[in-house]
Amino acid sequence: MTVGSVEVRHVAVHDPEVRPLLDDLRQEYTSRYGPNQELSRYPGEQFTPAHGGAFLILVEHGETVAGGAFRRYDEETAELKRIWTHPGHRRRGLGLAVVRELEREAVRQGYRRIYLTTGPRQPEAAGLYLATGYTPLYDLGADPETVGPHPFEKTLYERAAETQEACRSA
Repeated sequence: MTVGSVEVRHVAVHDPEVRPLLDDLRQEYTSRYGPNQELSRYPGEQFTPAHGGAFLILVEHGETVAGGAFRRYDEETAELKRIWTHPGHRRRGLGLAVVRELEREAVRQGYRRIYLTTGPRQPEAAGLYLATGYTPLYDLGADPETVGPHPFEKTLYERAAETQEACRSA
């Protein structure tokens, strides 16, 4: 699939094209939070369709410019993880494209809801989720540092029903 000049590729977490995403996320998390084991917390197979997950990257001119993943949270819920945009490609809507494509894939896999957390020192991520219709599950007025991880959710059921209806009509 191609979005503008950017190609969407579904990949495995161990694909060499994912390395820029993981390396930059590790550096980003370390600079904001100190040493962090978040990236190794979940086995790579959790981000495969066989285990109810997905991992995708956006590639432009042979360069990985954005990406993200989801894993099964529960039977009806996918959990977004690893949402990333290369620092040189931010403010182009690529993060939004990643989230939308992950939502579409979650619907294709039968999920009805998305859950995610972002950290208190990632206001741009929180802004993206708020702007794309995610409901915060924490007090937006609280000091971000006192909240801890910032959880969000979004219901996809209506989209799932619309997608299934469109498939039946086609």
